[in-house]
Amino acid sequence: MAILAPTTLLAEQHYQTLVDRFGKWPVKIAELSRFRSPKEVKQALEGMADGTVDIVVGTHKLLSADIKYKRLGLLIIDEEHRFGVRHKEAIKAMRAEVDVLTLTATPIPRTLGMALEGLRDLSVIATAPQRRLAIKTFVRSEGNSVIREAVLRELKRGGQVYFLHNEVETIAARRDRLVELLPEARIAIAHGQMPERELESVMRDFVAQRHNLLLCSTIIETGIDVPTANTIVMSRADKFGLAQLHQLRGRVGRSHHQAYAYLLVPDTETLTKQAQLRLDAIQSMEELGSGFYLAMHDLEIRGAGEVLGEHQSGNMMEVGFQLYNDMLGEAVSALKAGREPDLLSPTGVFGGATEINLHAPALLPDSYCGDVHVRLNLYKRLATVSKAEQLDGLLEEITDRFGKLPAQGQTLFDTHRLRVLAKPYGVAKIDAGPKLMNIVFRPNPPIDPMRIIELVQKNKAIKLAGNDKLRIDRAIDEPAGRAHLVRDVLRSLGTPVPRDTKESRP
Repeated sequence: MAILAPTTLLAEQHYQTLVDRFGKWPVKIAELSRFRSPKEVKQALEGMADGTVDIVVGTHKLLSADIKYKRLGLLIIDEEHRFGVRHKEAIKAMRAEVDVLTLTATPIPRTLGMALEGLRDLSVIATAPQRRLAIKTFVRSEGNSVIREAVLRELKRGGQVYFLHNEVETIAARRDRLVELLPEARIAIAHGQMPERELESVMRDFVAQRHNLLLCSTIIETGIDVPTANTIVMSRADKFGLAQLHQLRGRVGRSHHQAYAYLLVPDTETLTKQAQLRLDAIQSMEELGSGFYLAMHDLEIRGAGEVLGEHQSGNMMEVGFQLYNDMLGEAVSALKAGREPDLLSPTGVFGGATEINLHAPALLPDSYCGDVHVRLNLYKRLATVSKAEQLDGLLEEITDRFGKLPAQGQTLFDTHRLRVLAKPYGVAKIDAGPKLMNIVFRPNPPIDPMRIIELVQKNKAIKLAGNDKLRIDRAIDEPAGRAHLVRDVLRSLGTPVPRDTKESRP
């Protein structure tokens, strides 16, 4: 098993946790990070190659092409949003024989989009630990008074503070200003360019409360769990992404104490539109377990990008978001069912909507349902129904809410019942007029041609009008009667056969 972590600090934390948990078991655990000596790293690599290492914890080095795994069965990726597209491609190369479990509080738009589209399984843990409080979040223009008030409030109750300054070149100058502004604070600096032993020493001293203000870069984004640190001040918060803001805010509030997050920007009035959207979203979603909903906002702000490949944007807008999702959903369903997706006709028999015309009004009248937004929602739900049982449930709900359906509403439901029934038969269009009805099939419909011949021979009113059309010469005034007749005709064709059965094609 391999555990992939984005930072050395997080890898070290996982390693120590595993050693504490399995140290007495006959399990060999190794770590690949800056905190290990060259000798220890060499031993770990040899153990992975010969299969003597059971669990390895490491950073991006685990994805290197020169690392050999003899019996890797499970790859766990912590903080998956911290890994780029090329890393994901390297992970995909393992997936043929390796199970992959990804963990993140804020899935990136690509990952979340794939989960919502059914390409990946998704499980949400929404229950917060006991006694955990939501973090109070404030967006403020940066100033000495705001910083001093935020820091002193925490120090006076015996807590510790993170001060995030994500520019290593100027972090020393920031320290000098903070020393002058906050003589009460014991300040330490931590960033990724420090020697690993010095960084490790600083973090251990902070955990032991020898320092009460840690001036740091985003190296603290993952792997830091200090229960006594319950205030974080982020300078230039407008430069961070939504997921990053949520992760950084999550470094505080790790105990039962009330935690505070101050997002400082140069001027709240001059923010870019996207920065304003991100800060509004993070400020409005303070409740515990809001990471998933923040990721949904991120998906809306940035878009989902391409599902496959390294590009961050695809051709979704060429066909429209809804049609794109329909096509992708059909391809996923086909692959899961063991079928080859029809790439030449992605909206064909199994994906395309059947056009139904009963030559009668099919709608929910204003007098029946007065709210236009409710009607639009009901129309959308009807259009996405794929099973007769779903239609029955929706009919029961609408009748319960608004009363008995009028004639136009009955015709609307008859239209959708026909659509649901006709789709598996490969029907492209049903035109049912008062005197003449036509059923038009797509090429190669999944129907036994002998059933069509038997139907035409037994019923003089039904005739073949070309290779792909059935014509019914029957005069029926009521649209419900016409819908009922078409349903009977389709059912008489028997059960649709799979498309890949060659004998089924006429």
